[in-house]
Amino acid sequence: MPGVGNASSQDIKQASMTSCDVLRELGPNIQWVHSYVTDDKIYCVYRAPDEGMIRDHAQKAGLPADSVARVRSVINPTTAE
Repeated sequence: MPGVGNASSQDIKQASMTSCDVLRELGPNIQWVHSYVTDDKIYCVYRAPDEGMIRDHAQKAGLPADSVARVRSVINPTTAE
């Protein structure tokens, strides 16, 4: 999504609303946790039973899903303690 980091707050809101509409359609097995917007990409974190459901969401919402990766664990500074 080249230039997405420069998208207006209204454009980001509209994309979020579209995503939420599709999530409601898909049901409770998929949950959008949050996303990180960089200059040219959006990295989204979901809870879903499989990659196919995430790709289905992206397709129905009209959003690219170039890659999907399963998170095996979460670490943070307290992991070092």
